[in-house]
Amino acid sequence: MIGRRALFATLTAGILSACELAVPDSAAPAVAPTPVALPLPPAPSQQSNAIRTYYANLQNDLLVQGLMRRDGGGPDTPFTADMLARNFERIAFYDEHRIGTRLQSSNGEARLLARWDTPVRMKVEFGPSVPTTQRSKDSATVAAFANRLARVTGHPVVTAKNRSNFHVLVVGEDDRAAMGTRFSQLLPNLTAANRALLQNLPRDMHCLVVVSHSDSVVPRILSAVAIVRAEHPDLLRKACFHEELAQGMGLVNDSPDARPSIFNDDDEFALLTNHDEALLRMLYDPRLTIGMTADVARPIVRIIARQELGQTL
Repeated sequence: MIGRRALFATLTAGILSACELAVPDSAAPAVAPTPVALPLPPAPSQQSNAIRTYYANLQNDLLVQGLMRRDGGGPDTPFTADMLARNFERIAFYDEHRIGTRLQSSNGEARLLARWDTPVRMKVEFGPSVPTTQRSKDSATVAAFANRLARVTGHPVVTAKNRSNFHVLVVGEDDRAAMGTRFSQLLPNLTAANRALLQNLPRDMHCLVVVSHSDSVVPRILSAVAIVRAEHPDLLRKACFHEELAQGMGLVNDSPDARPSIFNDDDEFALLTNHDEALLRMLYDPRLTIGMTADVARPIVRIIARQELGQTL
């Protein structure tokens, strides 16, 4: 999707694309420094107002086209166990992009299965320009979605004020300079070029998640940082929360064949679907293990996919 992107163990990407940047780092801090209080900016700048209008128009255009569905899928979007297994492999074992001075295509090779093996503790932080009413709304959205992720995966996912390892940053155009130090604190191992990319997102990059994992034969996810633009209208902002937080759990890629799904560049669906919940359950199924290759996992994935759809083996 053009603006939502995911960056995972390589700088990865998505009319709303998402990005996940995966940063191998066995020394990634489990506890990030406390953010420094930043002064409130004056009234929104002309640039902030302009980009807010741009995204409002974009959301309206998508809705007029019948995109950004919120129904989770239905009779018009059937999928089989074979389709589910195929989509899982493509989304969980491949990266769309890799780290470089710019967003670059990956080499197309499958990677090892990566996921969290410690409790996920999400914390929402806001740039100085984000108004109080929006902060309350976004905090509630993230808390509700964290509960949903925990319920679906069976893995501990909570919101927490302290000892957080999944930081969700909601920042506006006028917060770029003020948030530079915070980006450096949370992502100390990124290159200066990649930090500059995060601090100065191009307009077509709506949101992203940066995932740090252990650089070993057991690529556990150690921490994640999601960045969401504050100027997005409500639905587009909520869509970013859904995709980036779900991708931060370990589903790092997009697939044009995945439907109904938010892990697809076509923007048909705005929010997590029943298909996507199945993918998350599969990712955290104990029959799959961190560091497993796609070839080893494939027959197990097929069994799990059939069970997901209530089929006999």
